Order: sequence, then structure tokens, then C-alpha cells
Amino acid sequence: MPDNNWTVYIIESTDGRFYTGITTDLDRRFGEHAGDSKKGARFFRTSGPSKIVYRETELCRSSASKREAAIKKLSRADKLKLIGR
Repeated sequence: MPDNNWTVYIIESTDGRFYTGITTDLDRRFGEHAGDSKKGARFFRTSGPSKIVYRETELCRSSASKREAAIKKLSRADKLKLIGR
């Protein structure tokens, strides 16, 4: 049975950089990144998360991880196209 609750997301930081990740609960994960929790990504320790700029649903963790890796390889210009800017 597929676990179809996986989301691939991009968060823009307060300094304009992009962070890409996967989760099963985007609201919880954004809160972890934004809070003082040690569960948030180290990426956000220098500049906090500003907003979620992109999300897409994947059928399973494997496909979400593959899509995350593909997005991380994109240039900034390609990421801007992906999020519609």
C-alpha cells in the first residue's frame, strides 16, 4: 500500500535562498524549521524560513526523495521558473 502523503517543498529563507526538502506534514516541518527545535534544518540557523514557495505531492517516500534530489540539482534560475517567478 503506497504512503501517498509525501510532499516535496521549497522554502524561501529571509535572505532569499531556497531550501528543498520532503515531509509527510508540511505545517509541522515548517514550524520545526522556524522554531528553536533541533529538528529544523541547520540551513535555517543563519537565516530563518520566510515562506513556502513550492509544494508537490508524491506517491511514496522513494519518489519524493528522487524528486527532491532532482530539484536540488536545478540552477537558481530553473528553481525560479519552477516556482513561477
